[in-house]
Amino acid sequence: MSIGAHIHSDDPLGAARERNADVVQFFLGDPQSWKAQQPHPQADALREAGIDVFVHSPYPVNIASTNNRIRIPSRKTVTQYAESAAKSGAKGLIVHGGHVTQGEDPAAGLENWRKFFSRQAEAGGFPLPILIENTAGGDNAMARRFDMLARLWDAVGEFDAGFCLDTCHAFAAGEDLVGIVERVKGITGRIDLVHLNSSRDEFGSSRDRHDNIATGMIDAEQLAAVVAEAGAPVVVETPADGQADDIAFLREATGR
Repeated sequence: MSIGAHIHSDDPLGAARERNADVVQFFLGDPQSWKAQQPHPQADALREAGIDVFVHSPYPVNIASTNNRIRIPSRKTVTQYAESAAKSGAKGLIVHGGHVTQGEDPAAGLENWRKFFSRQAEAGGFPLPILIENTAGGDNAMARRFDMLARLWDAVGEFDAGFCLDTCHAFAAGEDLVGIVERVKGITGRIDLVHLNSSRDEFGSSRDRHDNIATGMIDAEQLAAVVAEAGAPVVVETPADGQADDIAFLREATGR
């Protein structure tokens, strides 16, 4: 089990060494841009250093959207990002679950996810795992509450979709972290990556504001328990100045 951090993409190898990280996650370009991105220039160096890589898709991506101006470029961006991420040596591409707008039937968003995976399967599949990430807020979100996550997996599970568990997002969504790994695996059958983040806000706040382990509102020992139970690579997406301490704590707490 590797433990590391989300870092800026300018120098992921240097950032990994500064944090004593053995896995890194980054965007391939501007996280607010739809534009296609090239493979990361440090891909070979990261591979030679034995550092695992995950890539995060841009924030505007919303595969579930019923708006053609959002859903169509989202599909194109994820498909292009998957190619560049695979060429960067990434073990997975993280994509937020997305949402439909107020008043729309969430079933339409679920069907859009199914169509996305189905069409790509017909075209030969993705070059690396697509990891759907749970989100913090939104009444019409596809992966906020686990009852909706179960419906999403009914739609995409047959296509070998992967899952990324974010602890801050779950906490903000009102999902108890005690026993969360067992509940998630009961739905998805897998956890491919953990975003191990504490929260600046209270349980059930719906606010996506990450904090370091030592200063956040989630019990540190409970966060360590999630890591131990998940048995998956771990990425902290916490404030940068505390990431080295977060990684060190998790290694000591879990004996990894």
